[in-house]
Amino acid sequence: MDLRRVPASREKGWYLALIAPNVKGPSYPWLDPSRLYCHQQGLQDCIADLLQPFCEDPIDLVAGIDAMGFVLGAAIANTLQKGFLAIRKAGHLCVETCTQPYTDYSARQKLLEMRTDAIQPGLRVLLVDQWIETGGTMRAAIQLVEQQGGVIAGIAAICIEDSEGGKWIQEHYKCSQCVPLHLMPQFNRHQLESFQAFGATPD
Repeated sequence: MDLRRVPASREKGWYLALIAPNVKGPSYPWLDPSRLYCHQQGLQDCIADLLQPFCEDPIDLVAGIDAMGFVLGAAIANTLQKGFLAIRKAGHLCVETCTQPYTDYSARQKLLEMRTDAIQPGLRVLLVDQWIETGGTMRAAIQLVEQQGGVIAGIAAICIEDSEGGKWIQEHYKCSQCVPLHLMPQFNRHQLESFQAFGATPD
């Protein structure tokens, strides 16, 4: 889809066709969601769709997960006029932090860290990431927030795949994603029909 064109009918998830496929091989993620951020209306509608389930819920703080969760998280925090907390990969914060180990989508062992002075007991936190594939990173972020006494107000991501971890998160927390039900099989297969418009698909 052209980055300047806005469709006449903007149904939920129309902007997902902006997502680009991986053309560089298996050492890269299977798609690049960040292309939709280049589309002004696409980004606005994505944020609106993610926030719709929480429109009547109290949210005190938005937290985004390193790194692409920073983009959506900061945009959502600005829309809500709330503060933004960056949950980082270990080794980047020069202040007192708490840490949580996790296994990412590539099966690598890593650490997340979060500053200890941002969350007070009872604070309601909306957790945001770009994508939830296996759920390992998001579950580590949930643990960091809850260990500090925070309450998970909700979880938002462009897509929450139907993996074991993704299902667990949706069963235990209020979640929001942009992918309509009829498109979920394509996302779970990691092959979108919209990729055909790019003239190239991953190997």
